[in-house]
Amino acid sequence: MPVFVYILRSLKDGSYYVGSAQDVNSRVKHHNEIGTQYTKQKRPWELVYTEEHPDRSSAMQREYAIKKHGGKQFIESLIKKSRPINKDEVP
Repeated sequence: MPVFVYILRSLKDGSYYVGSAQDVNSRVKHHNEIGTQYTKQKRPWELVYTEEHPDRSSAMQREYAIKKHGGKQFIESLIKKSRPINKDEVP
């Protein structure tokens, strides 16, 4: 069963959260309703990025790599690359 690496953006302060789960939709719902120690104080969250991986091990390695690169710029570059370019948004 595939496992997804996901990135959430806080609508409260614009911060990011990186995680992994088999069911991303239920995980996002959990972050928004119950939260974790980090996410409950920054609700609500929106899903802004996902990557599919064949197993938990590879997903966790990728999650760690994203966190290790760290920084808002790196995460925003991943998000930007993943979205199709809208010709109306091109300067």
